[in-house]
Amino acid sequence: MRRQVVLLTLVSIALAGTLTAQNKTGKDSTIVFQPVDQNLVAQSGYTPLLNAWGFDLLISNNGFGAGVFLRHEYTDEIAGFINFAISDVKDEGEVEYYDYWTGQSIIPNKVNRLLYMPLVVGVQYRLFKDDIVDNFRPYLTAGVGPTMIFVAPYARPQTLINPIDNSTLTQYNQIDFFSSLKYGRLKYTVGGYVGAGAYFGMDKGTLSGINIRYYLSPYPGGIEVMTNKAIKNFGGFYITLNFGSLY
Repeated sequence: MRRQVVLLTLVSIALAGTLTAQNKTGKDSTIVFQPVDQNLVAQSGYTPLLNAWGFDLLISNNGFGAGVFLRHEYTDEIAGFINFAISDVKDEGEVEYYDYWTGQSIIPNKVNRLLYMPLVVGVQYRLFKDDIVDNFRPYLTAGVGPTMIFVAPYARPQTLINPIDNSTLTQYNQIDFFSSLKYGRLKYTVGGYVGAGAYFGMDKGTLSGINIRYYLSPYPGGIEVMTNKAIKNFGGFYITLNFGSLY
């Protein structure tokens, strides 16, 4: 028994001396592992796509329209854009009739066909960035820019001669849309719009959304659409569908 006690005492003294020696040398028992190849630890290479381009489909009381846009995201909340659109213009008093004898659709008293073409430069402000998930991104938008209005005649005058007394009579004959383009002319003014909308889905290469815009483009001199009736303010409410690509 004494031998066992002596042996345990000697072992304890030896271990204590070994630990004391290690502490004096300043060594730590903690082992730190490092990769042999430092390239194994790499930072993420994801770069957000800040630019977009695409097409707009416009729907209004005047019918359908189409447009194109370019967009750049400056911050998480602010983006700038430029877009161009073409839309038909109609007067509230237009009523279309079908002529069974000629097979044509006729709008009585219509004088000119109009195409509304705004070029708008503006800004978008994203709402509730930190409160709503990224696959639904609402925003407010506003812009201003030059506006063109293309005026083409709905009918062309034709002079008829009365064979009885050789008197002349002017008759207006309807011409189709494409034939009227060569007689058209451009009018210029300034306009813009305000609106609100949202983009849907994650920004992984595509951009899709919907917005409501109110366009306003005053033309003080007015442009005649119906007989003795001119339009002085162009625009109105448009529902716009956006389809684009990020790059």
